[in-house]
Amino acid sequence: MRPASRPRRRTTALAPFATFAALTVTAVAAVTGCAPQPESPAAAPDATASCAPGELPTEVPGKLTIGTDKPAYAPWFEDDDPANGKGFESAVAHAVAKQLGYGKDQVVWQTVPFNTAFAPGEKKFDFDLNQISISESRKKAVSFSSGYYDVRQAVIALKSSKAAEAGTLAGLKDVKLGAQVGSTSLDVIRDVIRPKQRPAVFQKNDFAKTALKNGQVEAIVLDLPTAFYITSAEVPEARIVGQLENAGGAAEQFGLVLDKDSGLTSCVSGAVDALRADGTLAALEKRWLSDAADAPVLK
Repeated sequence: MRPASRPRRRTTALAPFATFAALTVTAVAAVTGCAPQPESPAAAPDATASCAPGELPTEVPGKLTIGTDKPAYAPWFEDDDPANGKGFESAVAHAVAKQLGYGKDQVVWQTVPFNTAFAPGEKKFDFDLNQISISESRKKAVSFSSGYYDVRQAVIALKSSKAAEAGTLAGLKDVKLGAQVGSTSLDVIRDVIRPKQRPAVFQKNDFAKTALKNGQVEAIVLDLPTAFYITSAEVPEARIVGQLENAGGAAEQFGLVLDKDSGLTSCVSGAVDALRADGTLAALEKRWLSDAADAPVLK
């Protein structure tokens, strides 16, 4: 009889344990199943409220950190002082900041070399602007806002040089050209003009201007507004040879540079779009940048 009684005792002993285990598993499953639920509702308000003034996830809470190179050239900046709001890009930066809810006293400027701005790696600025064109290759390393300026490239040469008389792209084939490293100006030389000589490459446009004056290059390529400023204020002995049409008819645009997949990108793009829609960008362009109408198009 004892062998028969043992199973009954085991059955009696295991039943409460099995019930407890089942309840425990059920409870754990219930807790585990409920765990993600509080997070989902919290994510939605953050996404919708992220562009609200004062709630942006900026580098420094309550501040907007903006990067640009030094020196900060005219006509994009004036007096090498991005903070003064003078010059097209300084004015655009402060207009974007205001649109996002940040006054001048809440904007912090940071020196960022041109090539560093769109190089791979984490950024210490919220956005950067330094006549940086939006391109697919650069998008692999950084994010861009909507374009804030449609730009064309231009060629300048000393008035006394043969290059100054080149009225076509073919006329530039034998010219020694130069441009800033990493720039779309350099891309234009290589991909559009395609000169017989390898172009000279400079770390900054200042060095390119010096090389032009010293005869190390016969002409340099840069964006059209900078070309107007250089020939009118810095190297008056030079002239604009002409401007180049945008390849494929697509406008080349300057964009604000942000960290790759930055949470601020949509907010900053929204601010740029609003400034374009209400006419602010057009007004700033008219005030600070020269009209390109008089520059012949090189074909």
